[in-house]
Amino acid sequence: MIRNPILPGFNPDPSIIRVENDYYIVTSTFEWMPGIPLYHSRDLIHWRQVDNLLKTKKYLDMTGERPSRGVWAPALTHDEKTKRFYLVYSNVHNQTRSFFDVDNFLIWSDDLFGVWSDPIYLNSSGFDPSLFIDDDGSFWLVNKDRDFRPENVDKRSIVLQRYDWDGKALAGEPAVISRGATERRFVEGAHIFKKDGLYYLIAAEGGTGYGHAVALSRAKEITGPYESSPYGVILTSQPKEFAATEKTHFMMPEQYNPEAQLQKSGHGSLVETTSGEWYMAHLCGRPVMPQMRCVLGRETSIQKMEWTDDGWLRMSDGSNLAKVMVPAPNLTVHPFPPENPLCDFDEAEPPVYFCTPRNEITPDWADFTSRKGYLRLRGRESLSSYYRLSLLARRLTSLKTEATALLEYAPTHYHHLAGITCYYDSESHFCLYKTYDEIKQQEILAAYAFEHNAMRMIGKPLAIKAGAPLWLRMTVEVDKLHLLYSTDGEAYQTFGDPQDITVLSDEHSKCGCFTGTFIGVFAQDTHTQSKWADFDWFRYDVLE
Repeated sequence: MIRNPILPGFNPDPSIIRVENDYYIVTSTFEWMPGIPLYHSRDLIHWRQVDNLLKTKKYLDMTGERPSRGVWAPALTHDEKTKRFYLVYSNVHNQTRSFFDVDNFLIWSDDLFGVWSDPIYLNSSGFDPSLFIDDDGSFWLVNKDRDFRPENVDKRSIVLQRYDWDGKALAGEPAVISRGATERRFVEGAHIFKKDGLYYLIAAEGGTGYGHAVALSRAKEITGPYESSPYGVILTSQPKEFAATEKTHFMMPEQYNPEAQLQKSGHGSLVETTSGEWYMAHLCGRPVMPQMRCVLGRETSIQKMEWTDDGWLRMSDGSNLAKVMVPAPNLTVHPFPPENPLCDFDEAEPPVYFCTPRNEITPDWADFTSRKGYLRLRGRESLSSYYRLSLLARRLTSLKTEATALLEYAPTHYHHLAGITCYYDSESHFCLYKTYDEIKQQEILAAYAFEHNAMRMIGKPLAIKAGAPLWLRMTVEVDKLHLLYSTDGEAYQTFGDPQDITVLSDEHSKCGCFTGTFIGVFAQDTHTQSKWADFDWFRYDVLE
């Protein structure tokens, strides 16, 4: 059996492909760099991250972008005839009630783990682009089109346009091929695939909240007309039908289904196994109750699908309700070695799971070599900045975890901070850190909560022996975050009261709404941006 989610923690909008016996998934990363993690499996049960596809500003410049902008819903395509890989992705610069300022790009490579082409600009009309290669070798781009005119806001549409390789540009005018297959509206996240001579359009509908779903339509010609599936939505957490408009908030908490173990299920991508079985990867959420907040963000699950006698797709159990336990495919089971929870910073490059907001990870601020066995972080701007943060963090993947870091740091100014953070975005995070009190002329341990751009101090500052190593720890226990420290690495003391970690969630955010919680280490120097902090190691343990 497959246990969902297969990619726990912040991993929304999956795009799945098969290359012979290997399966790959990419997911959205929004403002986080490197962009677009690549996950690998050989049995659809066991998955591991093997790379990140957008590592430099040549591919992704998000300087100054607000939280939850950046990469939305990338789509990975493999051309079986030429063996070439294609990736299309959005960089959303701005989002308001009326306008989406976004650029969509295409890159390609003959080696999934090799060098990718320079990005080719596609369009800016909307987000969630996806590439389809037809049997005749023609290339087609589908994306969600955003019509900002007030009289048309309810006419969300999926548009189709042919890509011309000779001109390296989209050709002709975009054609509207769908305004949704159901009354849930909010159509987006579309992919085209072909089976038995028919073109199938799978799309997300119902908003990426508690009314989310996957809808299906099909046509004899790629340009349509497309007819909707008579079976309604084919995958969801809320089987009860409803109608929505653009005035409906996308989160739709009223559509929460207490019978569903996975919430927010939608935005699917389809794959056929070597054994001829069909599976759909999709996003989902697991809210902490009763707060109804998804601290881990939107995650990736997978469901077994089947084709009906009349040529429509549905879940193999005959329902449309996403499940936690799913029948595994008829493939050889292929587990991977367990991940080492300890990162001792002995390598010259960061592990694939470390990310940072908006920045390339470069030695001028994240140095893995000058002091062997240590990560050296140069303090730069505050964690509330949209520009130059010195933060390395990994996705929180469980609500029962423990993260610990060993810090060596000698602050000499109150602008000097370094330590450990549990971080949702620039407007919401928790920090436990060493700094300096110029009045008492001593190094101190302090902590703060940053919620909706407002700072609240946690506990009372504690004098720390100057120059001595300091062990810092954050423990997650469902809806609580515990801050701890040690001066010897053996005995840990709590610092301040337990904190409500559910404020780090899409539901509570006022600025973001689309990402998830990270945990990691940071350094800050808002005086001269020159003070370095050394971390001997970072350890992340899942306790369940």
